[in-house]
Amino acid sequence: MTSKRSKLKFILMLCAVIAVILLAFVVLSGGNFHLLKSMFIEGRSSDELKAELDDIKVRGFVIVSILSALQVVMTFLPAEPAQVLAGVAFGFPLGLLCCLIGVFVGNSLIFLLCKFSGNRLREYFVKNLQFNFNKATHARKTTFLIFILYFLPAIPYGMICFFAATVNKSYLRFIAVTMLGVIPSICIGVGLGHVATASSWIVTLAVFLVIVALLIVFKYKKDWFFEKLNAYVNRLPSDVKHPVQKCNGFVIDFAWIISVFIFLFKGVRVRQYKKINEKLKTPCIVLCNHGSFIDFAFAGRLLRKSRPNFIVARLYFYKNSLAGLLQRAGCFPKSMFASDLESAKNCLRVLKGGGVLAMMPEARLSTAGKFEDIQESTYDFIKKAGVPVYSIKMKGDYFAKPKWGKGLRRGAVVEATLDKLFSANELTDLSTHEIKLRVENRLYYDEFAWIEKRPEQHYRSKRLAEGLENILSKCPKCHQKYTILTKGHDVCCENCGKLATLDSRYGFDEHAPFKNFSIWYEWQTEELRKEIERDPEFSLVSPVEFYLPSQDGKKMLRHVGHGTCTLNREGLTYVPQVEKDDNQPLFFDYKHIYRLLFGAGENFEVYVGQTIHYFVPKERRSAVDYYLASAIFADMAKEVPPQP
Repeated sequence: MTSKRSKLKFILMLCAVIAVILLAFVVLSGGNFHLLKSMFIEGRSSDELKAELDDIKVRGFVIVSILSALQVVMTFLPAEPAQVLAGVAFGFPLGLLCCLIGVFVGNSLIFLLCKFSGNRLREYFVKNLQFNFNKATHARKTTFLIFILYFLPAIPYGMICFFAATVNKSYLRFIAVTMLGVIPSICIGVGLGHVATASSWIVTLAVFLVIVALLIVFKYKKDWFFEKLNAYVNRLPSDVKHPVQKCNGFVIDFAWIISVFIFLFKGVRVRQYKKINEKLKTPCIVLCNHGSFIDFAFAGRLLRKSRPNFIVARLYFYKNSLAGLLQRAGCFPKSMFASDLESAKNCLRVLKGGGVLAMMPEARLSTAGKFEDIQESTYDFIKKAGVPVYSIKMKGDYFAKPKWGKGLRRGAVVEATLDKLFSANELTDLSTHEIKLRVENRLYYDEFAWIEKRPEQHYRSKRLAEGLENILSKCPKCHQKYTILTKGHDVCCENCGKLATLDSRYGFDEHAPFKNFSIWYEWQTEELRKEIERDPEFSLVSPVEFYLPSQDGKKMLRHVGHGTCTLNREGLTYVPQVEKDDNQPLFFDYKHIYRLLFGAGENFEVYVGQTIHYFVPKERRSAVDYYLASAIFADMAKEVPPQP
């Protein structure tokens, strides 16, 4: 795959270079060279130039268009001669069209070149245009900045295009911005040529002197111009790629209606309870436990009228269409278990705007139906926020759609309870440790303990056990890894045969080695912990496929390459088979790994800043072991005292 992409990249780059060479050849061939020489060297009169262009007719139109394209790509060529010539030869409307066609071609070539040599062009741009490029790139009003640059005299169009291409990933947006920006200056150039033939020489001379005066002023006051421009750029707020938006009432109401029909069709009953009589006191924080992927639907039902802003995993925002829908629903992204300045700013915006900030502090789905731990930084944030805190406790959600399961389970019952957890005054008096104890006590859940108190509860699915092999990695009989298979309600081992049958209450039959899969999961976790403690050199090693966030926003991820991942006491190491482009060696220590996130039977992943590093192991059932081992290693790293 990588080899094919490299070949395609080379072919496209070669085509772009050939296109530029052919354009230059056409312009300089035959009588065209004589025409250009007369324009720039011999100084012919406007009537003579117009007559010569009339003689070559269509070819004259093509030549001027090509010249306009070349002055964009080759930034050292001045734009004014081609524009003035177009005005002289074709008049204002046709001359403007001629130049716009050429600039359109040139801008498109720049966009192509930027995609293949973006970093080099970026460096050239920074070197030759003295303004705060990094700040401008991440400013909200980049389009306005591009228009400003087009109005400044003596800045080549090509350099402005390079900048525009680096901040506009979409070609349609890029071409729209650059073409609109260039129109005023082209109008001036073409208009000057047209005036030279249609009006008196006094008007022409006056316009020409004004342009020359502007060029001279800019030349000697260039530093002053850029100083003012940089001051403006520095005042601009940094761009938030996914700024938090107010929850769109229509979107969330539509989502609520859809969820009602889906749950009704799938036989899932939702029971809502409110232990508070008054409305939520805003701004406020709402904490929810997170047993299932569909928890947003249950929590959203209780909070629908309050128009909450939910924190969602950043992975889903890499795809533009999905990101837009989530933003309209009031959601914003978070890099799970990583420092994320954008998310922190969005949280503060919600609270400062008097909103409802809804979060699931476990930050990942429950693996076996029990409460997962919460990062200490969450409790620090709650205390510093100093606003009322509410909770939504969900029960039965895990069994309705478990992390490893396929499809919703008929007969499921989900109970969602909204209650108050802290007042603003209480947070002032409580320590972070006391806040932690109360949060964990409120959100703690054990689905198997819950179902034991409900003997009437049963679940129906023809594939009830399918997917359990993705969280049960070790056979309790032969102690071999990744031999577990499932079909229908049966759990088997490749070596030992049938091990258990899953009943309609998620329990195993009497012949099974464990009462339920949660106990099995705890057993294999302890087995892994003992293995790690016995062997100082313990590591997990796996061939992997490596993915990074999509660059075009058409999908969430893009394939980068193949390599090998090793997880040990030091951290997670990725070594590529071939080092190229983004496929470079990587190392993540336990400062970056609180827990490796994982998809059951799919992948394991780690965020750094706003970038996810997504690894798909060859043995996909091993993903759960990377998660468990990372948690064990990370906890061991915390226990080791710092070296003097």
